[in-house]
Amino acid sequence: MDLLTEAGCDVWIAGGWGVDALVGRITREHRDLDLLHRVEQEPLLIRTLESAGFAERSGISPGRPARFVMADRDGRELDLHPLLFAPDGSAVQRLDTRGGTLTYPADCFVTGTIDGVRVRCLSATQQNHFHQGYEPSDRDRQDMARLRETFGITTHF
Repeated sequence: MDLLTEAGCDVWIAGGWGVDALVGRITREHRDLDLLHRVEQEPLLIRTLESAGFAERSGISPGRPARFVMADRDGRELDLHPLLFAPDGSAVQRLDTRGGTLTYPADCFVTGTIDGVRVRCLSATQQNHFHQGYEPSDRDRQDMARLRETFGITTHF
């Protein structure tokens, strides 16, 4: 996060680490870090990550335009989601080449805490939306349970 922020990249944590940021504690082990970023900053983001030893992995499904994955030699993996922001602060993520999108309202970009550090992340409601449209894993079910317990929201699984 520091590396990307210092390079001038706006990023927000989503997925399991995003849930942990909202809850304010680490609730489980994580295999990757989901980051959302401004699509226009993607060249800078990629250059910055490459300079830190990350390389784009191929064969990811779904892949671009929805997301792409970069990993380093130590196995650290970043699941990167490009967002196109509107002037009002809302954003869309392209899901496919047929016009499918996921909408991010302006108020879904919030802050949380990981290990005492304030980080940008997605709101609990948006995390719920972010976890739709695929067969959930046990980790996803755990994450949604944490959101229900902490925020009293209804989740779809």
